[in-house]
Amino acid sequence: MKYVMATHNPNKLLELQRILEPLHIEVTTADLQEVEETGTTFAENAYLKAKAACEQTGLPAVADDSGLVVDALNGAPGVYSARYAGPDATDAQRMDKLLHELGGVPAEQRTARFVSAICVVYPDGERMDVEGVCEGSVAFAPRGHDGFGYDPIFLVGEKTYAELTPAEKDAVSHRGKALRELAARLEERHGN
Repeated sequence: MKYVMATHNPNKLLELQRILEPLHIEVTTADLQEVEETGTTFAENAYLKAKAACEQTGLPAVADDSGLVVDALNGAPGVYSARYAGPDATDAQRMDKLLHELGGVPAEQRTARFVSAICVVYPDGERMDVEGVCEGSVAFAPRGHDGFGYDPIFLVGEKTYAELTPAEKDAVSHRGKALRELAARLEERHGN
């Protein structure tokens, strides 16, 4: 079965392919029109992207909307994680802004979680939604060289996401959890 992923982020595509490959589910991308993320939740934005990709390609479409929710910042950056420091900001600029806003906040008050909402929309209108959450905290400075986005400042235990191998990250991450649930639901659907 072939699915299209509504993303321009090659890292998200690689994570999805890595987890769904054992189910013999081919995940590809297409040249899709950008969708305005007007939802107020991760789930709403994932649905908007999946629905648009399905309509544009005629294929079942998978979309992820995810971000970092920081308690000391009243949930920011949240659904604005990718646009937190402006529309053209780099990962480093977004991390710098977040760390600056957390300046003076002690370690025990830097609790945060990564959330991933994944939606699949089928051409017949069927919809499937899953969500994964990973609890952690925000480090005082970036650490590690793997990962992307806020990975170098998101601590799970003593390590940041960026200090974990891809397999270690998949085992604990918000997207890994959501994708495993998605894989189980797709396996049921396809009878694999």
